[in-house]
Amino acid sequence: MYNKRQLLHLRENQLKESEYQNQLLQKELEKQKSIELERERISHDMHDDLGAGISALKLQAEFLKQKADDEDLINDINELLKTSEEMNISMREMLWSLNSGNDTVGSFVEYAKIYAEGFLKKTPIVLTFDRDQIVSETPISTELRRSMFLCIKEALNNAYKYSGADQLKLSFIQESKYLIMEISDNGRGFKIENASGNGLRNMDRRMKESCGKFEISSTEKGTSIFFKINL
Repeated sequence: MYNKRQLLHLRENQLKESEYQNQLLQKELEKQKSIELERERISHDMHDDLGAGISALKLQAEFLKQKADDEDLINDINELLKTSEEMNISMREMLWSLNSGNDTVGSFVEYAKIYAEGFLKKTPIVLTFDRDQIVSETPISTELRRSMFLCIKEALNNAYKYSGADQLKLSFIQESKYLIMEISDNGRGFKIENASGNGLRNMDRRMKESCGKFEISSTEKGTSIFFKINL
């Protein structure tokens, strides 16, 4: 049994510990706020400076193309226009990554859909999209959504280049604290043990770094890639 003095001392220690924990929490919140403000600053700078520069470059290239009468020069200008468009797309992806307002499952799923539609728009591959039990406001860290997005890019690029598919399905399922993403096609498939490219290794590495799960299955009827992360 504690006497009054011991009880008083115990309560004082508990109060000090509680105050210390509150101070740590406050410092962490201030740190996170500072990071968010810095991300927003970088995002605004990129949009204002880099975005304006790319737009100006594209405008000048279009102007030169109108004046050019040499086929080789026109081809070079077209390559320049293609590069500027690729830079613009990359910049938009970085801006999306930096925006803390996108740190939700709903935002990630919607952006993934928009990207897949844009990527496959000029290909013979028809996209089917499915989402199930998605709780849009569920938080997801910047690192996780960026890692998952890079996996989507890799998978779509591989399907376009190598699968020979004309149909591709992008699916998202949220189960409790898990987000599951699956990308499947009806292409020719391949022998996984013979795969030599960096794409599969990169996806596997990203999931391991995110403490997630990566699986792939492939037959002559198509390929399916499965990702699972803990939110």
